[in-house]
Amino acid sequence: MEELREPDRTGECFRAYFHLPGLFEFYDLYQVFLPLFKKHREYFYDWCEIGSIYGAPADCLWGGGRVGGGEHTPEEALALTQEYGISARLTLSNSLLRKEHLTDARCNQLCRVFSKVQSPQSGVIIHSDLLLEYLQEQYPGFYYVSSTTKVLTQFSQLEDELRRDEFQFVVPDFRLNKNFDRLRSLQPRLKDKVEFLCNECCWFGCADRKKCYEAVSRRNLSSIEPEFRCKSPGADEGYRFSRAMKNAGFISVEDIQNRYMPMGFSNFKIEGRGLGSALILEFLLYYLTKPEYQIRVREDIYLDNMLDLF
Repeated sequence: MEELREPDRTGECFRAYFHLPGLFEFYDLYQVFLPLFKKHREYFYDWCEIGSIYGAPADCLWGGGRVGGGEHTPEEALALTQEYGISARLTLSNSLLRKEHLTDARCNQLCRVFSKVQSPQSGVIIHSDLLLEYLQEQYPGFYYVSSTTKVLTQFSQLEDELRRDEFQFVVPDFRLNKNFDRLRSLQPRLKDKVEFLCNECCWFGCADRKKCYEAVSRRNLSSIEPEFRCKSPGADEGYRFSRAMKNAGFISVEDIQNRYMPMGFSNFKIEGRGLGSALILEFLLYYLTKPEYQIRVREDIYLDNMLDLF
């Protein structure tokens, strides 16, 4: 393992901000983990922070990432993040919305709840420009994140997206993660907006990624939409963190500390809304927790009688 070091050159970032999955889906896990993160900060890397937790309720019409869930209300999810000073992000990345969908009562109520808070400000992960324009007019309290569901695989596409003033952050397709020459050449203000997807398990050469996301969007709009069956190598095995680590686009802890932060990048997204809470815990251990304290954190989580990991 490459030794971690503190940044020491001009222009480097001194903090990495992780954006974590499962605002609704893994509420119970975060209800246990966040107090631990706050009380025992010595367990965790001093160069990392939790920038946001993202997700959407089950059956969210405007949703377009992996289908959400969870038993907790929007008010409860928002209150948990507010308690710990963490931004809550709504995953409203449906790419197939039409004008008639904008009047959905449940989604509008969700936005009313989350747009009211300003410290920390709530965000929206978004794909549709139609929805973006609507939210900007109706709920001016949000900031916006350009979704990786756009599958921007050309670096010129990423640069164009980064220059859009509407977005505070842009999540590139994971296949641009190691394009270091082009990434290094970005202006500092654009580097600040890049949010890398770290742990994608999808086959690096997949040509159906956009179709997969569109299938999720259609399923959110219609319960009768058949599930998309990916035919990429290894897809039948489901998500495997061990396989993700071998992906050409994988970003390790060492990569973050020794490559991305020295280049001036500070935002990193962890995927996993469709996975179980036990696997999300492994992500939290790997990316945020010092190796010598991982067993302590794991024990504290597993021994909490309020939490049922699956």
